[in-house]
Amino acid sequence: MHETSVTTRVVELFGRSTQSNGSSAWQQVTEEQHCPFLDRKCIKVRKSQPWVSIGTCTVAHGMDRNPVIICPHRLLERRQIFTDCIHLLTLHEPGNEFHVVSEISVPGGSVDYFLVSVRDGRVRDFAGVELQTLDTTGTVWPERQRFLRSVGIDVSQQDVESAKPFGMNWKMTGKTILVQLHHKVKTFEHLSKHVVLVLQDSLLSYLSGEFSFGHVNNPALTGDCMQFHAYDLPQTPDGHRLRLMSRQSTDADGIATALGLQVSARMEYGALVRMLEAKLSSRTLFNP
Repeated sequence: MHETSVTTRVVELFGRSTQSNGSSAWQQVTEEQHCPFLDRKCIKVRKSQPWVSIGTCTVAHGMDRNPVIICPHRLLERRQIFTDCIHLLTLHEPGNEFHVVSEISVPGGSVDYFLVSVRDGRVRDFAGVELQTLDTTGTVWPERQRFLRSVGIDVSQQDVESAKPFGMNWKMTGKTILVQLHHKVKTFEHLSKHVVLVLQDSLLSYLSGEFSFGHVNNPALTGDCMQFHAYDLPQTPDGHRLRLMSRQSTDADGIATALGLQVSARMEYGALVRMLEAKLSSRTLFNP
């Protein structure tokens, strides 16, 4: 397998660095369409071709061409983000099992994941984990196709010649985060539990500059309900690797937003525990 040295704005495709694999490997990668972070076929598909997975995890941005994660599933690498939340399960005891449960509905929307401490099939403690990456404007597809053409993969000439650009939608992403968090944080504070927003360090820096973050505790306080875990994506000999860079925190009142959702944020502890326990299985078992 020879290495490529291709200039492209696509940094990672189907979880693999665009600078590390030769054309023969990329042929197999694009045919399998496998996401190594979900361990299944990539679920980001083209609207016009739903059988085709897009596969773009990370792109280069700005003059420095810094890697920017655009797929939230990229944050699941090694499931490190859940290990980094274990200290927030203050009622966890040795001997309990860890489970990762996905998509539980709370007032204001659904929570991406829950890290749960379980003993004898019963929930002893939990923390919510939300994933947020940058949205893009335009389409990354032509850039993806040009990269594949450069390593010898046969792709549509129309795609390669497309002049459609893409960019980073910082403003909308930032606003979306605050809207989604507003009532969820109130729910977790009512339950006396933590909710963690996992995001890239560059996105947290943007939020800190554009919104009122002067009251946010840095470093984080375990007593705060709302936790921010920011990761960077340094280059290693084996490709880019997720690394925790900072932890910050605040409470429900600290999440300032002008866009409140007009629903009740209260949820009873027992109701949420019943939903979590109904989803526990050998598939949710997490071994950090």
